[in-house]
Amino acid sequence: MESFPTAPGSDHDGRRPPAGGVRPEILASWQRSQSLGIDRERADLPVERDLDPDSRLIRAAAPVLARLCERFSGVPVTVALADSRANIVERWGDPAGLELMDAASLVPGANVDERFMGTSSVSMVLSTRAPFVVVGHEHFLHELKELTCMAAPVRDPVGGTVRGAVNLSVPRALADPRMALVLQDATERIGERLLELSTARELELMHSFQQARERGGHAELDLGSGELSRLAGTAPPLAAQERLTLLERAVDLISSSGETFAEVPLAGSRVAVLRRRELHHGDAEGAAVEVSFRDALGTGTATAPDGRQVPLLDRPTEAAGANPSGASAEPPAAGPADAWLLLVGEPGVGRLAAEARGRLSLLNEAGARLGTTLDMRRTAEELAEIAVPRFADLVVVDLVEGVLAGEEPPPGRLRPGVALRRVAVWAGEGSRDTMTGGVNEPSGFPAGTPQARCLDTGRPVTDSVVTAALADDPADRVHPVDLLGEGEHSYLAAPLSARGSLLGLAGFYRRGRTKPYEQDDLTLAGELAARTAISIDNARRYRREHHASLTLQRSLLPHALPRLSTVDLASRYLPADARAGVGGDWFDAIPLSGMRVALVVGDVPGNGLQAAATMGRLRTAVRTLAGLDLLPEEVLAHLDDLVSRTPDDSAGEQDPATGATCLYAIYDPVSCRCTAARAGHPPPAVLTPGGKAELIGLPAGPPLGLGGLQPYESATVDLPPGSLLTMYTDGLLKESRGYGDTDARTGQLLASLEHAGPALEDICDRVADTLPPGGPHDDVALLLARVHALPEERVACWEFPSEPTAVARARALTRAQLAEWGMSELDFNTGLVVSELVTNAVRYGGQGPVSLRLLRDDSLICEVSDRSNTSPRIRRAATTEEGGRGLFLVAQYTKSWGARYMPQGKTVWAEQIPQPEQPAPETDEQALLAMFDDPG
Repeated sequence: MESFPTAPGSDHDGRRPPAGGVRPEILASWQRSQSLGIDRERADLPVERDLDPDSRLIRAAAPVLARLCERFSGVPVTVALADSRANIVERWGDPAGLELMDAASLVPGANVDERFMGTSSVSMVLSTRAPFVVVGHEHFLHELKELTCMAAPVRDPVGGTVRGAVNLSVPRALADPRMALVLQDATERIGERLLELSTARELELMHSFQQARERGGHAELDLGSGELSRLAGTAPPLAAQERLTLLERAVDLISSSGETFAEVPLAGSRVAVLRRRELHHGDAEGAAVEVSFRDALGTGTATAPDGRQVPLLDRPTEAAGANPSGASAEPPAAGPADAWLLLVGEPGVGRLAAEARGRLSLLNEAGARLGTTLDMRRTAEELAEIAVPRFADLVVVDLVEGVLAGEEPPPGRLRPGVALRRVAVWAGEGSRDTMTGGVNEPSGFPAGTPQARCLDTGRPVTDSVVTAALADDPADRVHPVDLLGEGEHSYLAAPLSARGSLLGLAGFYRRGRTKPYEQDDLTLAGELAARTAISIDNARRYRREHHASLTLQRSLLPHALPRLSTVDLASRYLPADARAGVGGDWFDAIPLSGMRVALVVGDVPGNGLQAAATMGRLRTAVRTLAGLDLLPEEVLAHLDDLVSRTPDDSAGEQDPATGATCLYAIYDPVSCRCTAARAGHPPPAVLTPGGKAELIGLPAGPPLGLGGLQPYESATVDLPPGSLLTMYTDGLLKESRGYGDTDARTGQLLASLEHAGPALEDICDRVADTLPPGGPHDDVALLLARVHALPEERVACWEFPSEPTAVARARALTRAQLAEWGMSELDFNTGLVVSELVTNAVRYGGQGPVSLRLLRDDSLICEVSDRSNTSPRIRRAATTEEGGRGLFLVAQYTKSWGARYMPQGKTVWAEQIPQPEQPAPETDEQALLAMFDDPG
């Protein structure tokens, strides 16, 4: 037993863990508890409600621990029994102490594992597999620091498995080391009672073997942990599959009448040697199987009469002669002194016990392997691979067609003939490349078949399969006859049921009738199918939500970039999770008035459906603000205000877009200038013709939602025709989940731009090649724009004084320019538009000059600028008014019109689409005037 440590220093309040004088096991436990984020003031313990009140452990421990509490009568002692999973299953002791346990949530069913409670005596016992004492200040929880807790393991004598632990708690001032010795005696008595509760015949056999083992000084194999322990030290551990293989081979030895030993190859060039020892006690006849390891322990051999080399397990002389009355043991042999008990029992009883262990091992493996991919087909394949060959020779899995598509399964039972599809067939590694079994083909089961009964009742069903009876009727072939082969076979159908709905069924086949499915097999198959169904349903839900996320994101991202004569565009979107394909990065190109274009790239924190929805909200807001022809810094300011505002009913909640970044740029092909601003976003890169790629120096603004810290600023740069503007999100610069060496990543980006060819798609591919081989660690959005200038011969500009005579002059100049451009068919409409816009500028535009600019591309754009900031709008004019219809006429004769504001003044623009092949319809003046008549 560990001695009682003394509290170091003067840390009596227990608020700070002592740094010195504490055992390494306690320090390590503290570190694990802190990394788990456990609250030191009060732990949140999970409580299991369906504990068995009449379990073998409780029946064995109850009388022993009741007498233990009686022995400490008058002392405020509490005793708690925990199972091997650290769940408290029963408590005894002082009423006041039990009330304190209730206050600390240490109730029956509560899990006191280190993951939830931190450092405690029970968790230390289950981790060290030995008695342990935790003194006041060593507890992780503050409310336990006034107690001394001592615990000891309860071991099953057969195999030495730790079945649980007993904890005795007492105030620190009343603790006595002798209490720990009394507790250890009590746990040893509980272990004896566990043995007493075993079958009487196996008890007799175990008693015979125990006496021989005590004289031989043998240790035990812990089948729960796979650790071998002996008095002299510890042997190498065993893997889970190795333990299972040894148990199965031991069962064969116990059931065998002729075999006395077996060799089992293990990993690392080791060989486990199993030896069978006959046991007799009264009318009970059985055997014990022990194991040793050739490489680790050096097993000796002897030559058998038939010439075989037989491994020998040595015993001390006194062990060899130990043969109690009624028992017989095999003669001694030369060899090593250590062997570990693996299994004891009669042939039938031992097989049943080993099969029970095998079923438990199969369920444990299913819990670890099922549902690892969130893929329905792969989950079905995992079930088949787990079950073959340990539970079945062949497994097929069929799912409802709608479930595979991500739809909700039909409620209740499935009717016969429901549309199913076979998603998995498995008969072992040997048939991987040869069988098909109808995978990916529709399947259905007529009424009366065992599959139909299973789907109708929702419970596992067994039946026999005679392949000869099915061979002549292909229409009713509901079993994979070709894979089973000729003969009579056993079949078990288990429903895949989850959350009250049937998703399909799993079929298990055993070839031949030597080992038909029994009631225990029905239970095991039902449990395997239930676990599989939960994983399949989770995958179905994931598929549906993933599809919804992808649909949402694809609908929110641009389906195709606009085709512009002044800017060539290309883009890439590379999600960090290629399977999910959903993130919060976005890009956009928005045509503006005056043949300008707005280029946008943004990044929303996180991924998944919420990030996609938030991205769509911001992208819609950006497009709306861009339609107002605002400056880049004004767009970002409005976005920041949108994210910063929180509805009253969401006070205290943060907008999911908080922390999003955005880069907004406007390129003007007439002036060849780019004006941009950024909100927490990396600056764009530009490659000029014949120059080097470099970053554009933009003022750094805060991310969206934090803009109140400082205003956003923009910068304007000249872009020579043919320049390549590159905008991207920060995922392009990340080497890992953090940023890493950003300068190095930026250098790779600039180098890839300099050495790329003229094709924008090739440049996108080259930039994508700079990402890590495993793909980006964060979503990447990339937007490339090669800018061009609008030729001077397509631009006409004039400036007039603000006086009425300017209208006629502007109309005459416009007519002449249209004739020069070969667009005389727009003479009437354009003259009307120019007259109305210039007239409004003269009347309401202040005292400054009036400017007229015509831009010719695929359309004709007319722009009139003045020094006024008043906003033009269409209004309804009364029939008696002579004016008020100018903008209405402009709207009727143009494709679109609008106004944008400049640092001084505004520009009103109107766009027309030439249609020379269709003559302009005659104007119906009466119809236009009728639209302004007063109703009635």
